[in-house]
Amino acid sequence: MIDWIIFLPACFALNMACGPSNLLAMTHGAKSGVPFAQKAAIARLIVFVPMIAASALGLGLLLTASEVVYGIAKFIGAAYLIWLGISLWRSAKTLKSEEFLDKSVSMKNAFRTEALLAISNPKAILTFAAFFPQFVIIDAYWQSYAMLGAAFLIMEAIAIFAYALGGSVASTFAADKIPVFQRVSGAMMCLFGTLLLMPS
Repeated sequence: MIDWIIFLPACFALNMACGPSNLLAMTHGAKSGVPFAQKAAIARLIVFVPMIAASALGLGLLLTASEVVYGIAKFIGAAYLIWLGISLWRSAKTLKSEEFLDKSVSMKNAFRTEALLAISNPKAILTFAAFFPQFVIIDAYWQSYAMLGAAFLIMEAIAIFAYALGGSVASTFAADKIPVFQRVSGAMMCLFGTLLLMPS
């Protein structure tokens, strides 16, 4: 059975991390409103689907073949979570609200930018390749991976809405709160990464 008690909050901390994709959603929300930002971010979700599938296919061959490889993957995933948390905490900085309000953008450009950013986003790649395997059930590999992927996409959509709303209703205020978002997300990632390193 998937350990949802740990996966859901840990994964949501990753979804809510103040990375480039979420900042882009905040930017679109500030410039063009929440519906615009959500529509543009559909490109991100579309890109993530084949990335999740490719990750599942490649990891499936490795993880089902060796318990040692599975254990290494779990350790790497937990270490990555802690590293990302520390990085977010240390890199927290205030952005000027003017950066969100400099100009308007077309839906076509916003959609393309979301897609390109998602493809090149190392956080997403490492999430699928290093974080998911810690919760995969080997005896029900494909079903559990699909469930984890679906949960990730749902929480990503929630994160998109949250950042877009933050940019839309409080664009001059939200920028000052970005360091808080980063530090909270970073602390949560470190906490759950540590929990995952403990023997079950």
